[in-house]
Amino acid sequence: GCTCARQDLLPAEDGEETTKHFLQELVNILLAYISKSLKRSSKVLDFHYPHQLMEGLEGFNTLKYGVKTGKNKSSTIFHQLSDGLDIIGVAGEWLTSTARMFLYVYRFTYEISPVFILMEEVVLRKMHSIIGWPEEDGDGIFCPGNNTMSNLYSVLLARFHLFPAVKTHGMSVIPRLALFTSEHSHYSIKKSAAVLGIGSENVIFLSVRGKMISSELNSSIVAGLVPFYVSATAGTTVCGTFDPLNEIVDICEHHGLLLSNKHCVKLQGIERAHSVTWNPHKMMGIPLQCSIILVKRKGLLQECNQLCAEYLFQPDKHYDVSYDTGDKSIQCGRHIDVFKLYKKVVLWHREAPLFLRVCVLFQPEHSNTYKVNFFCCVFSNPATQREDVDFLIDEIACLACEL
Repeated sequence: GCTCARQDLLPAEDGEETTKHFLQELVNILLAYISKSLKRSSKVLDFHYPHQLMEGLEGFNTLKYGVKTGKNKSSTIFHQLSDGLDIIGVAGEWLTSTARMFLYVYRFTYEISPVFILMEEVVLRKMHSIIGWPEEDGDGIFCPGNNTMSNLYSVLLARFHLFPAVKTHGMSVIPRLALFTSEHSHYSIKKSAAVLGIGSENVIFLSVRGKMISSELNSSIVAGLVPFYVSATAGTTVCGTFDPLNEIVDICEHHGLLLSNKHCVKLQGIERAHSVTWNPHKMMGIPLQCSIILVKRKGLLQECNQLCAEYLFQPDKHYDVSYDTGDKSIQCGRHIDVFKLYKKVVLWHREAPLFLRVCVLFQPEHSNTYKVNFFCCVFSNPATQREDVDFLIDEIACLACEL
């Protein structure tokens, strides 16, 4: 193995060969990890308790003890929407990390990161057209983490759109708000209400069997609260249900509410949403993180979040300063997540399965109740084979009979 010291690597003088040797060894380790993960005999997880890992924690063991979600035969892991391995996406992540040294990965102005900002513009426009919005209209931004932050953006924008004074004067100048969502929607909707000072108790859950019922939404205008936002979900986390988008939008328009759709028959009406949160690191298989908030009204992100810090966002630059995207985000500089997504979105095709989730309930013999836990199986890994599913069902039945 490589025994070089940090001071021997670039930008040290005469450090090129040492750096090349070090990085080549690292690439070999990563390739070996990918190859091993795809072997059907490889464990999904080599589990150790926290105190055991702390005793021997070492950089290269990070791969050994992590969950291998991109497996082949042992793609008998059906736990997450982000299972599977996208080699092009992995390459994009490697290239992005390398580009950080030269192109400043935490981009917020065009002059610092021109290529990636333009790539982001192309991807966002393409995603607008997929939703059904005109490409030249609308806006959007890549968000850190997963859909927690993108959903937070959607609630933040809805509140500002209806009550712009809240940005400068705070919650005391606006009425007590309420927002509506399905009880099976992502928990980040409730968290957003807590973070933004709306209050988690002012989140009104409307659904039966995990699916929002539009008639309930129409009759649930709570006394003393001002409804301002509805979150409709296209594929809930547990059951994979789709809220009736067109019916919900009709009610939203009647009451003057803003609709956000989280994430084509199942998506009819999505073009009527005011914002859409889309997470390519899930069903599209893009490596984490890759989360986006798309906004129908152009300029809303900028108006809501900009503070015009002059040491970063000078208005008198020699180019179109609308490409300085940092001021329309909450955190200014952002990690580059567009590179690994660019090719897949530009070459977008609409052929895909309608469902990726199957809920499996094992009914014990001589039992007459269905009020038991069930298995939620996600089929997002392209390496999964029919025999993997057969193994899963047989294993559930075998283990259940032994209980």
